[in-house]
Amino acid sequence: MFRSRSKEEKAPTDKVTADLSKQPRDPEAPKGRPTPKRSEAQTQRRRAQSAPADRKEAMRRQREARRADLAKQREALNSGDERYLPARDKGPVRRFVRDFVDSRFCIAEFFLPLAVIILVLSMIRMPQVQNIALLLWAGVIAMIVVDSVGIWIRLKKQLNERFPNEPKRGAVAYGLMRTLQMRRLRLPKPQVKRGERP
Repeated sequence: MFRSRSKEEKAPTDKVTADLSKQPRDPEAPKGRPTPKRSEAQTQRRRAQSAPADRKEAMRRQREARRADLAKQREALNSGDERYLPARDKGPVRRFVRDFVDSRFCIAEFFLPLAVIILVLSMIRMPQVQNIALLLWAGVIAMIVVDSVGIWIRLKKQLNERFPNEPKRGAVAYGLMRTLQMRRLRLPKPQVKRGERP
């Protein structure tokens, strides 16, 4: 009466419970868990559908998403759409800096063409021409430094007046780096004409 059951006696009950679990459940019987809300069920279904089957599929989807993001970013760099610009170009401060630089005539933007001309002049084997090339180098560098200092002072003043409470860290350096690029090659593309003040 109080003895433990043997293994043989326990086995049939295990088989019966396994067989019961395979049988269809009576629709009137309680299921033992609350019914999920429709929104939760739809979310779970979407997640099950969108979950990648294997690692290759996950990598492929990640690559496609990255390509789509880069395409949007390239388009935004051409059109100036703030939503998809890279983080370094986003925000009203950076937009003002771009417009401030693009509205001015900068000597630094002509550095590359001038450097090519001076390099060609310095290759000519005439001492007078080589001296002229050295003087041109010094003159171009001095003009770029003076122009950059002027832009730095004016830009800093304008930023402090227009955006007193916004973070402006790195904005002036961003503007000076933009002056070194030729106007046609700047990204995001210039949105203002020369002489048009932002």
